[in-house]
Amino acid sequence: MSTIDRAGTYQLGDNTIRRLGYGAMQLAGPGVFGPPKDPAAARAVLREAVALGINHIDTSDFYGPHITNRLIREALHPYPDDLVIVTKIGARRNDQGAWLPATSAQELRQAVHDNLRNLGLDVLDVVNFRSMLDAHGPAEGSLEAQVTALAELKEEGLVKHIGLSNVTIKQVEDARRIVPIACVQNMYNLVHRNDDVLINALARDGIPYVPFFPLGGFTPLQSDALSAVATGLDATPMQVAIAWLLQRSPNILLIPGTSSVSHLRENLEGADLVLPEEALVKLDRIAGS
Repeated sequence: MSTIDRAGTYQLGDNTIRRLGYGAMQLAGPGVFGPPKDPAAARAVLREAVALGINHIDTSDFYGPHITNRLIREALHPYPDDLVIVTKIGARRNDQGAWLPATSAQELRQAVHDNLRNLGLDVLDVVNFRSMLDAHGPAEGSLEAQVTALAELKEEGLVKHIGLSNVTIKQVEDARRIVPIACVQNMYNLVHRNDDVLINALARDGIPYVPFFPLGGFTPLQSDALSAVATGLDATPMQVAIAWLLQRSPNILLIPGTSSVSHLRENLEGADLVLPEEALVKLDRIAGS
């Protein structure tokens, strides 16, 4: 059994995918804006990801903007039959690289067409709508108009499946009354567990939860404690964070990002790490610190 196979698989839309995927955000330039310093190296990371068995890539046309999608197309098109590319809409970038809402029906339609063009696809596997009611985290508010607009794009055959990002449990419940929701993508990790109830609810219904920023928002003290646990396991902090998420719930799909082939391989080794009970107790203490 290869390293990535040890992470297991889960259903996403029409496809059974490996639970360890790849997030392409870091392939753009600093601040996820502009081109990378070395486009050839970025393409090499994408090719290595697929060679190692990854069949779930997360991206967006507002990364760059347009940069990561074009790199994905240059590196991997024509795409392997089992590769699922998940993209995200709902935001845009201005000339200074700021993240701005782009949530009107026309903006969402344009974003879908931008993703199709830059990825070289006729239909998008999964499109996540990212709520921009609060750019820093989920905030309550109606998403009915945006979800309805995406449902119409699905009816037109431009999108196969619809997901949500940066959303609350109520927004997920409301959206599911309009259209089937294929996945939910929010910030969640060892120390940021606000979505515990949502993850469990989605798991009961067989819907994937895709956390981002596995090491995001740690205090220096929490980072030091995680590093100590990792050292005791002869692992990196990221490997421990990945292993913890994989053990947290079977419906969790991971998309750790990197612009380095060596870090990509290192991250995938997190699937080999089984956290013993003693380590889990220590990690729970970190979350409460």
